[in-house]
This record gives sequence, C-alpha cells and structure tokens, in this order.
Amino acid sequence: MSARSVTAAFEKARSEGRVPLVGYLPAGFPDVEGSIEALTVMAEAGCDVIEVGLPYTDPVMDGPVIQAAAQQALEAGVRTDDVFRVVEAVAATGTPTLVMTYWNPVERYGVERFAERLADAGGAGLITPDLTPDFAPEWSEAADRHGLDKVFLVAPSSTDERIALTTAASRGFVYATAVMGVTGGTPVGDLAQPLVQRAQAATDLPVCVGVGVSTREQAASVAGYADGVIVGSAFVRVLLDHADDRSAALTALRGLTEDLAAGVREAAAAVPAQ
Repeated sequence: MSARSVTAAFEKARSEGRVPLVGYLPAGFPDVEGSIEALTVMAEAGCDVIEVGLPYTDPVMDGPVIQAAAQQALEAGVRTDDVFRVVEAVAATGTPTLVMTYWNPVERYGVERFAERLADAGGAGLITPDLTPDFAPEWSEAADRHGLDKVFLVAPSSTDERIALTTAASRGFVYATAVMGVTGGTPVGDLAQPLVQRAQAATDLPVCVGVGVSTREQAASVAGYADGVIVGSAFVRVLLDHADDRSAALTALRGLTEDLAAGVREAAAAVPAQ
C-alpha cells in the first residue's frame, strides 16, 4: 500500500487512537503557486489528507466563502491542468491528495483522460459531490483501472437503500454531509451523528463528516463519533481575510490547522485505538 493512499492515512491515525483531519482548498486560490504553498502548510501543520478543489462556475454545494475563492481562481485563468499541477506538488509531500470536483469538468476533460492525469500526478482519488454511483459507471471503471479512490456523498435525507448503494460503490472513505445546506453555513447539528451511524452500519469504510466544521471544539465533537473530520470553508476564510498579506495568511492558516488538529486529538481519549 502506498504511503500516499487514503487508506494508509486512516490506518496510521487509527494506530494512534485518533481520526484523521482532512483539509480542503481550491486549486489556484489565491493563485496556483499560492495554493500549493497553502496546502503544503496545511499538510505540515496537521492535515492527514488533502482535498484539492477544482474551481467551477456552478458550485451547487459550495457556500459564499468557497464560491468567492473559486471565482477568484477562475478569473485568474485557472484550468484543469493547473489542478493536476497542484495535486502533484502536494502529493509529493507524502500526504494523500484527492480532487474534489463537480462532474461536468471531468466529463468535458474526458473521463479516462482525467483519471489517467490524476493518477500520473500522484492523486489518490476523486470526491464527486453531484455524482451518484448509479450515474457513475464510466468514472467507476476508469477509477478502477487507475487505482483511484471513489468518494461519494451521503446526506441526512439519504434513505437506507441510498446509503447502502453509495457506500458499496465508494472506495477510500464515505463523505457524510453534516447539514442540509451549502458549505460554510450552519454548524454541525443533531443530524450528523445519526447519519454517521447509519452509514457505518452499511460499510467498513471510514465515514467522515464535512460541511459545518470550523472550530477546534467542533472538530473535537465530530471526532468523537465520526471516522474523520473534514474542514474547508474555515481554511478558505483565513486566506480571504488576509488577502493583502501572504505571510500573515500562511501564519494564520498554520495556526488554524494546528488548532483543528489539536481538537481532533482531544477526542482521542474517547476513541480507543482499534
């Protein structure tokens, strides 16, 4: 098993009696080199897995914070090939690196070509928020050919049948959206833990919670019942808030990552090593 695989990262965290912290930023924000630098800082400061967002013009799941960052990247001319460049640089740190993208850019690029480029860049797989397994045969086959993880999403509204279908088609982990809404909005609420429990009952894969986690306290709380904690908007917000000072932005980003990682580790005492 490659040290850059998502499975290896989860197994390492489990051996330490904790769950992984997964961090997200869009490629090309604040610019291509800046996103590489920022994601590298996040990997160094405590993110066990990195998600690289592919900027898209119609991000139905993303809230205003991530939309603003993605729009800035698009206006700067970021393209899919730039995303692969970011993946390659971040994966070279040894941190498993996934791409999170809506399906349309993959289809436009060419599914087989996209899978091949992602694998060649050292990417671990793909998270597809608007693609369900029953409409993903072409992607599933391409991912299998290139050894890429397939991370699909479940939501509080998912039926047990839909959860069973989704988890069976996933590889790497299952992404549980903690709230019914877009990213960066409502904090994690009462719907998250029951959703995780329903998904865990259907699969042996790790079930990670995203959408709504932004503080150390929230990370610790979610780490008490989920198999991984995903944070996106909070990282993006730090860079937006320090847009005029790259050095201050990276310092603040490192501090937030360390704080969230500490929160995840605070829950370790309540999550015995398996």
